[in-house]
Amino acid sequence: MSSPFPKMLAGLALAATLATGCEPPPVVPTADRRQNQQLSRIEGQVVVQSRARGNAIVLLYEAGSLPPPQGAGRPISFTIIPAQQLFGAALEDPSAAGPFTAPFAFSLVPPGRYVLRGFIDVDTCRSGAQPCHGPDFIPWYGVTAEPNAGDVGGAAVDALTLAPRVVEVGPDAEGTLQAVTGVTVSFSDSATVPERPAFEVVGSNQLEPSAGPLNLELRPLSLREGVVDVRPPAFLLRYVDENGDGVPDDANGDGQPEFWPRVVVRKLADTPDLADENDLDRNGILDDVGVDYLHSDGSSDGLPDLVVLAASLVPDPAAMDALRNPDGSPRMEPVPVSKLDVRILPLALDAREPHQPVPLQSLPSGRYSLTLVQFTGQTWRLPNELSPTLAPALGLPSVESQSFLLQVP
Repeated sequence: MSSPFPKMLAGLALAATLATGCEPPPVVPTADRRQNQQLSRIEGQVVVQSRARGNAIVLLYEAGSLPPPQGAGRPISFTIIPAQQLFGAALEDPSAAGPFTAPFAFSLVPPGRYVLRGFIDVDTCRSGAQPCHGPDFIPWYGVTAEPNAGDVGGAAVDALTLAPRVVEVGPDAEGTLQAVTGVTVSFSDSATVPERPAFEVVGSNQLEPSAGPLNLELRPLSLREGVVDVRPPAFLLRYVDENGDGVPDDANGDGQPEFWPRVVVRKLADTPDLADENDLDRNGILDDVGVDYLHSDGSSDGLPDLVVLAASLVPDPAAMDALRNPDGSPRMEPVPVSKLDVRILPLALDAREPHQPVPLQSLPSGRYSLTLVQFTGQTWRLPNELSPTLAPALGLPSVESQSFLLQVP
């Protein structure tokens, strides 16, 4: 039975209004604050200078949760501009490089700071070059939610510095939430991407805490079945050089250079799906409530942890030779390699603050995923939706190798 109190309160409010002649109180649709939140929009144009043809995908991210390679954020929304709308009559003329323009918009955007990225999902192979991809962007699955070889990247950038532009949705002086208009998302052939670093694993899936490091070999995965089309001819090995000084980085100070792709071994949730621990809604942001482990000094911060295992690439001598110029100086361009050797240590870290990971007191038992992050921001993770336990229900091909996960007893 419904409570009489809401009706009584409404009657008292009406009586007071009639008695005093004051303006009626503001009316809101519900007491649910989420439904009372002001929302706005971001809109603008995509500008394409490219001979590539395909749908334009524009992705919206929170500025505090950037996507790879800067972070692990996932898009909070996306929009698709059809190729016909964007290229018009030039859709069948690959000699035309543009510029081509078309409007885009995101509605129902809450207050906040955002970045916009995207790509042209190339849908033809008129030049005859191989591999040849069709339009294969399906946002619901990790194996189909990123650009592939030949796709053209884009972003909203500052016109002067070319740094990523942060778009802020906020109120004006009177507190009214304002729309952000005139945002340009630019695409150019100079941002054409290679193939995703799809892989399979050779080696044990058991990490015994007392047995020392675990060495694994990763090999490129070639798969063209159904909606999945990944055919990396090799991995792209490259020194990390975040500051652009031409010298390989050594962020952890261990005297060893760092490499792309980066290797991330992250603890999975104790659920049958692919969710990471403490990110059960899979939005790339740690949950407000979750598992908190003791740090190596016995302390605890009371916050859900992002548990990763210490892991790194160990290039073989041939790969290291390829990363040297004839004069012996580091070669900073990527070089193709036929395999990647990965070393995983029995050391767990809380990477909630990714630039200041904190060692944990013990190695949390459970399942761990293995992700490669390429310098382009493209990723591949095991296990994924191609695992035979998940694929049939999703209408995806079953690939046994894609069920690999690391077990810590």
